[in-house]
Formats: sequence, structure tokens, C-alpha cells
Amino acid sequence: MKFGPLGTVLRWKNRAPLPSLRLFSLLHSRSSFGIAFDIDGVILRGRVPIGGSPQALRRLCRDSGALKFPFLFLTNGGGIPESRRASELSELLGVNILPSQVVQGHSPFKNLLKRFENELIIALGKGEPALVMSEYGFKKVLSLDEYASYFKNIDPVSQYKNWTTEKIFNSKANTKDLVPRYDVLSDRVKAAFVVSDPVDWGRDIQVLCDVLRSGGLPGQENGPQPPLYFAADDLEYQAAFPSERLGMGAFRIALESIFNRIHHNALEYTSFGKPNPFVFKNAEAILRRLQPSCHDGYFMDNGNTGSNSFETLYMIGDNPLVDIRGAQKAGHPWFSILTRTGVFKGKENHAEFPADLVVDTVEEAVDYILKKESSF
Repeated sequence: MKFGPLGTVLRWKNRAPLPSLRLFSLLHSRSSFGIAFDIDGVILRGRVPIGGSPQALRRLCRDSGALKFPFLFLTNGGGIPESRRASELSELLGVNILPSQVVQGHSPFKNLLKRFENELIIALGKGEPALVMSEYGFKKVLSLDEYASYFKNIDPVSQYKNWTTEKIFNSKANTKDLVPRYDVLSDRVKAAFVVSDPVDWGRDIQVLCDVLRSGGLPGQENGPQPPLYFAADDLEYQAAFPSERLGMGAFRIALESIFNRIHHNALEYTSFGKPNPFVFKNAEAILRRLQPSCHDGYFMDNGNTGSNSFETLYMIGDNPLVDIRGAQKAGHPWFSILTRTGVFKGKENHAEFPADLVVDTVEEAVDYILKKESSF
């Protein structure tokens, strides 16, 4: 081999790496796996961390707080904006959580903005459902609390619900009469969104039946049913109480049963949330955007999602019918891990929807993943 002048060698040494070599280096510095955590029953019970979740999550982050491995929270819960949920999780867990790492049951509602952006819609559930929809960009949205308040006697037992009446009137301080923000007494509701678990089932079922069978204007004759969307369809979930609580799926069953008894057409609706495979495909896309480089913890996204596919995506959940079933329906590259800290408490694997792995806690799940992916 012949060498050129010394200056030539020095100039070669100082040249940047060839693009193909640089690309090879960047692609191989990415994590080959990502993790989706359920929250209730896996990370938290109520507002209390469980299963060693703070320690487990810290192992996925750098000392600077930046992501070492891509992970997000995939929950059917909601009722508040993703930004606020991220702040709450950061405070409770002592780990910096970005809004982009929080995927709630109602997050897919963003995809319906183009269709209903300027239409009158109602949003119901605990928390601040109207605020959630407004932050997604919907221009004419009312909570069912506010919407119902404009229709006198729509709830025949409202006089026995002083707590509800006080909340509505306090939100309209210094006004003697309820003045609608929109022309709700003549403008038809174009869609109803169940954003989170409803609080007042009786009132909400009554008002929804009025809206849906009248074509969007309570008190009118029957009309075409406006679209109805549920953020999730969980029958039960694990909260602070020792036994499971009824979820949005239970509310949907109650509403559907009553509506089908009083209306000639069956209730039509669309449910999002786990175990819908769409939710897992969406989570995979978000994890790709979160996928960090091992170089200084910077995020890189060249827009080519095909070049940074994962070898394995882990779904860690406590509900076989939702978390495990969803990962199974999504297929490769999802790998399901079932914890015993929430809905599932069995000694053996679940019979109908067996997980790829069963562990006691989320900390054990993360320990398993990091040992398996030890090359990172």
C-alpha cells in the first residue's frame, strides 16, 4: 500500500465519516426495544406508586433525566389533558415524564378533529372532558354537565343532587339565568364523546338517550343518531379500592341496554382504547419518535420510520382482557407481560388470554427486559 504525503494523511484523518458509515452508526445506536406501561394497577393504585414503579422507571432514564430507552404510558384512563397527566406522573413517580409519553384512551379523538372541528359536540366523564376536547382543537364543545343545565327538567331528579346543582351554578357566578355559550336550544349536537368514566350515570344515560334518539336536539321527534364515541371499553379496572371498579365499558353496556329498549334502532358507537389494535400501532409510532440515540441522549427522528423498527415492544399490564389481549391482537413485535398488582392476581397464567410472561410487579418486568436486552 502506498501512502501519500503526510499532509494528505492528516487531511483524511480530519474528514467527517462517510454518510453511509454515519447512518450505520446512528441506526445501531438506537434501542431495539420499547416499553408501554399501563398505569392503574401496574404503576399506581389511586395516587400511590406500586410494584417498585419509581425505581423501575428510573432504570430506563439517564442521570440527566433524558430517556435511555423509549417508553410511554398506554392507559385507557383519562379526563385531563396529556400535559397535565404527565406532570402528575412526574410528581408522583419522581421521574421526568413528557406529554408525548402519555397516551390516554381519548388521545385518538384528535384524529376526528377535521370532521367535527366547527360542529357542536358534547363531552362527558370525570375530570375536565370539555377542556380535553378543546385542547385537541374542537371549537364548539360543551361538557354534558353544562349542556344539560340549559334544558329545564331534563334530569327529573336534579333537585335531589345539590352537589351537581351547586357545581353548575358556581361555574356561572354573578349570573341569574343560564345563558348558553352556543345556540344549544336549536343547534343539533353533531357528536357525543365519552372522554372518561361518567360520574352521574343516571343523568348521563338520560341525556344521551335524549340526544341520540332525537337526532341531536333533546325534546324533538326521533331523528338520525349522531355519532357516539367511547374512549375505552374496560368493563373493570383496578383503583384504590381492593376489588375492581366498574369502568367505561360497564357504562356503555348500561346505556346500550336502555337505548335499545326505548328506540327502534340499535345503538351505534365506536370504542377506542385497548385492546383495539389501532392503539398499539399508534403507540409503536410514538415510541419510534421517542427512540433515543445512545450518543448524549439526544432524540433523533429523520422521518424514516421504517429504518428504526423495533425488534420487540413490551406491553406491561394488569388486565388480561385489555392489555394482554390487545398486545396479542397487535401481533409482532409485541411481547406481553402480566403483573399481579392489579386486576389479575392469579398464581398461574390467565387461561383465556395468557401473557408471554407473568411477574409479580412492574419492577420485576423491567428487570427481565433489561437482562434480556443486556446488549444495551
